[in-house]
Amino acid sequence: MSYIKTVGLAVVFALVATVGQAQTREKKMLTLEGAKRVAAAAEAEAKKNNAGAAIAVVDDGGNLMLLVRLDDTFAAGANVSIGKARTAALFKKPTKFFEDIVNNGRTTMVALSDFTPLQGGVPIMVDGQIVGGVGVSGAASAQQDEEIAMVGAQAIGAMKMSSSEIFYLQNERVKEAFKMGAPLIEVSDYKVHASHRDKSGEAEVHDHETDIIYVLEGSATFVTGGAVVDGRATAPGETRGSGIEGGETRQIAQGDVIIVPRGTPHWFKKVDGILNYYVVKVL
Repeated sequence: MSYIKTVGLAVVFALVATVGQAQTREKKMLTLEGAKRVAAAAEAEAKKNNAGAAIAVVDDGGNLMLLVRLDDTFAAGANVSIGKARTAALFKKPTKFFEDIVNNGRTTMVALSDFTPLQGGVPIMVDGQIVGGVGVSGAASAQQDEEIAMVGAQAIGAMKMSSSEIFYLQNERVKEAFKMGAPLIEVSDYKVHASHRDKSGEAEVHDHETDIIYVLEGSATFVTGGAVVDGRATAPGETRGSGIEGGETRQIAQGDVIIVPRGTPHWFKKVDGILNYYVVKVL
């Protein structure tokens, strides 16, 4: 009898534990070290492009963790960046999404508290969980605010592993990365990026990286070779410019693969709608 009672109690305890587990789950949290890494990456991107910026990092509850304001950035940018970061974290979407909704007529949304529907705020996501948000204000344009914020968010969102490890990403995370473009993995030998474009970009030259591009969705006019117009160094081994003189023009579309050797100028001259593509960067 005692054996049966013992088993019965064990079952009860197991059931209680199971119920308790169903009512809670593990939660990832952004640390101060993580917030510093986000801000540092965004600051480096702003400086690389000679842009002013106020950069705010908040946790998933919208609480300010870190604020950086670069020299000569307008004073109000600090509070605006906090508002953008808080909105991205609390509402779990980039703030451009809400700016577009308001511009399309749903102006009643501006009545929400802790809500700044201005482009430049991006959620910080790790393993499918929103752990915070980063907001940027004061760059040359709203789009540049967002681009700088994205670089910050990706500083802890991208996987950094040894090239000898097996790497696996579930489809939900990949889909999320393609919404705005994000690195998926960066190791010593290669990088894999989920890239997204909805308009043309600058001409680029990578001195130390070969780009292997696979078009997943959409089409674009792509130019390779020739000479970069108004070229400027944006980082060691990296050059950007307003376009390309000469070169070879191709129309690339879904399913196409194109390999751009290191040192070769390349330019997405025109994008037809939305372009999603993988880039494997071989170092």
